[in-house]
Amino acid sequence: MAPGTPVIRLGLRENWRQFALLVLINAFVGGMVGIERTVVPLIGAEEFGIASTTLVVSFIVSFGLVKAFANLVSGQLADSWGRKRVLVLGWLVGLPVPFMIIFAPSWEWIIAANALLGVNQGLTRSMTVIMKVDLVGPRSRGLAVGLNEFAGYLAVGITAFLTGYIASRYGLRPVPIYLGIGYAILGCLLSILVVRDTRGHVSLETASHEAPAPSITFREIFALTTFRDRNLFAASQAGLVNNLNDGMSWGIFPLFFVSFGLGVERIGILKAIYPATWGILQIVTGPLSDRWGRKGLIVAGMWVQAGALALTAITRQFEWWLLGSVLLGLGTAMVYPSLIAAVSDASHPSWRARSLSVYRFWRDLGYAIGALSAGPIADRFGLAAAIAAVAALTFLSGGVVALAMREADGHSRPMVGPGSVPDEHG
Repeated sequence: MAPGTPVIRLGLRENWRQFALLVLINAFVGGMVGIERTVVPLIGAEEFGIASTTLVVSFIVSFGLVKAFANLVSGQLADSWGRKRVLVLGWLVGLPVPFMIIFAPSWEWIIAANALLGVNQGLTRSMTVIMKVDLVGPRSRGLAVGLNEFAGYLAVGITAFLTGYIASRYGLRPVPIYLGIGYAILGCLLSILVVRDTRGHVSLETASHEAPAPSITFREIFALTTFRDRNLFAASQAGLVNNLNDGMSWGIFPLFFVSFGLGVERIGILKAIYPATWGILQIVTGPLSDRWGRKGLIVAGMWVQAGALALTAITRQFEWWLLGSVLLGLGTAMVYPSLIAAVSDASHPSWRARSLSVYRFWRDLGYAIGALSAGPIADRFGLAAAIAAVAALTFLSGGVVALAMREADGHSRPMVGPGSVPDEHG
């Protein structure tokens, strides 16, 4: 080792500075989505006069599809280019997004902005979570993911509240979107100037791993993560449904609430409580998944989400909707870090980034599927029916996890190759 070369170690304490920096950057990543949670559906309905719910939520379809495919390539790019380069690229793509929303002369501009936002989120969020998992090693994955998602979704919640508050006083555009300009500039500068790559940590973990690095193609990783391994399949379908209900709530909830006369400031409160609860509680649920295991938290969390959505659909008062938002945040906090940690458990360090990218592909495809399914249901049967239908699907997804997933001993059981038999990974 050359003189002055930093010694690479695994662990949160050993890498706390870079870890904390990545937590901060992921807060800016979350803030970029938060600028849209309250105001963008209302921009479509009120400023552009779009009456069709399907058309209003079309911006979520563009976001979800592009983010899903950005996730899919992010792991491959991370292994070939390095984590830092992919992180910086994601921020460069995201820089125009707030300006496009501010100056959009038509709804098509909003859809295009969300396509760029999808690339931004797919690359930056993938890299922040992959790099944190790289830094801490196998013993604290749940904690690492919990802290990562805490920062991202707390920022979503705070920004959703702030944009609703600002919009109630200054209008839907441009003032609420100024927050996004600050997030994009700060995230980009920190990623370029301060972040260090973590591929050295991956090499260290791989060298000390009890199972040798398998020779495995991306096609084989895609098949394993999608359906061949029972734990990875269970996680992928649950992730898809989790983000399906999140995408539905993103586009449908503001329209549902405003249909009962709720003002934009109170809508902002409801839209903030859900991701804020989700974000804060992941500080607890992430480490709990390291101690208790992943499966129980995932199953219970999906069922809590289903109950929260059903409560929202059948009630007509702000107080009940507030309780539903809190419960939805609680259920998602139980699920989100546990799923990412479960995928990391089931993946060898040498192809973990690619397996996570496949999982995140299916998970974020849920945004598009949620918008595409909830929009037509809402147009035909009403907004409450769309929410109730997604609640039923979320409950069924939790049942799939209960039947298919097997808890790993020590919660860090990696597979050793593409020829492994899925049923042996329990």
